[in-house]
Amino acid sequence: MSLDEAAQGSGIPRRPRVVVVGSINMDLVARVQQLPRPGETVHGRDLVQNPGGKGGNQAVAASRLGARSTIIARVGGDGFGRQLIDALRSQSVIVDQIAVTQRCASGVALIGVDERGENAITIVSGANGCLTPDDVLRRRDVIAAADVLVAQLEIPPATVETAIGIARDERVMTVLDPAPAPLGGLPAALYNVDVLTPNATEAEILTQSGVRSVAEAAAAARALRARGAAAVVVKLGEAGAMLLAEADEAIHMAARAVDVVDTTAAGDAFTAALAMAWAMRVPPSQAVARACAAGTLACTRQGAQQSMPNCEELQQFLSHAARSADRVESK
Repeated sequence: MSLDEAAQGSGIPRRPRVVVVGSINMDLVARVQQLPRPGETVHGRDLVQNPGGKGGNQAVAASRLGARSTIIARVGGDGFGRQLIDALRSQSVIVDQIAVTQRCASGVALIGVDERGENAITIVSGANGCLTPDDVLRRRDVIAAADVLVAQLEIPPATVETAIGIARDERVMTVLDPAPAPLGGLPAALYNVDVLTPNATEAEILTQSGVRSVAEAAAAARALRARGAAAVVVKLGEAGAMLLAEADEAIHMAARAVDVVDTTAAGDAFTAALAMAWAMRVPPSQAVARACAAGTLACTRQGAQQSMPNCEELQQFLSHAARSADRVESK
């Protein structure tokens, strides 16, 4: 089912309105043979500067998949800030809700990527840490007009809580990507969302239990849903995702194997695709299948925002996967 087909009769516009409240960073990416261990120095092959940040990535992913995508965020009054806004605008993201914090650096992410495409990331919040609850309250009308609000945790938790509270008051669907997961756990109010989308590491931190298998992912999803989330989707990387929704049945969705180049923004592509499909009333299992495909496609390209698939690429990928599955079943 395409998104346009799902929209027919649902009351949701063909171009869903996605509002992202979150971070914008400049990613400084070093490619290395292997990621350094504590105390180890390694040589990088090259250094690349890419626009990123979980908020920016998800806003671009939603836009490329066909949404009317708006981001509420802050950048610094520096060169990076100007470049970050220009990059988002070039991807048709609505940028008029981005504030500039003078005398403050823009957010930066220091990213190491090894030969397998695995990464290690250090975030310097910069202006992202200056996005306040008042910033969000002043944009209540923007959130109220959305079909879905997407948030992450690279901005202050109180700001995220305010955004989710406004969305719930205005009957706007809420999706929270709890990344990076705080070691002290989430405030109770942040579990009160329509969809919670941790990856395996974040699920481990939040539940204080291992998530190293499909069965453990199902147990973690149940524990997180018991805290208030209407649905939980645990992202499992190359193993796909675990879905736990209204029927309380844990469903494992497999991911298609590909040659991985860079996993940096795969989770952001996943979350954006999931939020769009869920908001357009695509059945949960189909929504997660679309999200897995978007995340998988993002892994096949280097970088963050530039790795996000567009709607046509996603549909082709899904169609090819369906044909492959039919051929396997017919044998």
